[in-house]
Amino acid sequence: MSDLESLHFQSVSFTGLTPGAHLIVLGAVHGNETCGTQAIRRVIGEIESAQLNIVAGRVSFIPVTNPLAYARHQRMGDRNLNRNLVPTESPAEFEDRIANWLCPLLAQHDALLDLHSFHTAGQPFVMLGPEDNNGTLEPFARAAEETALALSLGVHRFVDGWLDTYAGGVARRLAAGASPRVADVHYGVGTTEYMRAQGGIALTLECGQHDDTAAPEVAWRAIHNALAHLRLTAVSVPAAVADTEALRLYQVIDRDHADDTFTRAWSSFDPLHAGDVIGTRHDRTPVLADSEGYIVFPNPNALPGQEWFYLARRSTRV
Repeated sequence: MSDLESLHFQSVSFTGLTPGAHLIVLGAVHGNETCGTQAIRRVIGEIESAQLNIVAGRVSFIPVTNPLAYARHQRMGDRNLNRNLVPTESPAEFEDRIANWLCPLLAQHDALLDLHSFHTAGQPFVMLGPEDNNGTLEPFARAAEETALALSLGVHRFVDGWLDTYAGGVARRLAAGASPRVADVHYGVGTTEYMRAQGGIALTLECGQHDDTAAPEVAWRAIHNALAHLRLTAVSVPAAVADTEALRLYQVIDRDHADDTFTRAWSSFDPLHAGDVIGTRHDRTPVLADSEGYIVFPNPNALPGQEWFYLARRSTRV
């Protein structure tokens, strides 16, 4: 039996007795990010044992969104599921099959909580969508609702600007002659972007470093708080967090060559000063910070042509 023949997709849903919001919670969109899987399975157990009751609306849990990557204990199966997420009539990669199953399921819900973790040490944070706008890239009209949900999750740091920044990286890749696939704005569309395009609100919660033992607890608390905030449970609605820190992504830097290296072991949100040497290209050209800010998502294992790190500045959004 091939490893594909042993795989299946699983979603677990609970529906309350009265109408309400429809929430979907994802774990292991990337197979080596398991904090969400652990938290989701814990919450399912609590509901099944009546420790937690769904009194209204509906919640759907997907403990393992990418079963191939999860089985292999790696980020991707054939490709990154959280890029170019769209149904297709001609699935070629395993993630295409996931998209054909997952996208219709997302469209049946009002809100998405997607649970992730990251490569290097750092504190949890929430990825917000855009502010309300009528633009062509990611039009949106529910920023206030989305932000209110984000403030309920128990995390103090908030980051936005993902798709705008990704689009800037696409323009640079096109200018450098990259393939149409990776130099396509739509390649930046993942679970949250797809959900917003269906009229919903959507948050990515980065719960901590992959192996941080606190990350599953961050994810578990966020699920409970989201259920209470959306009034799917009878638990008191959590107060909005205080002491918030808001940052906005403004640039993505790709790894061009396997010998591109960081100057040190960076962590997300390490501060940067203009002129700081972040890394060195394979030809010894230094990669410099262009202004005061922060490094986000540094990935020392990025493949050539993929995102190496992001840059962010302070924002007044939250």
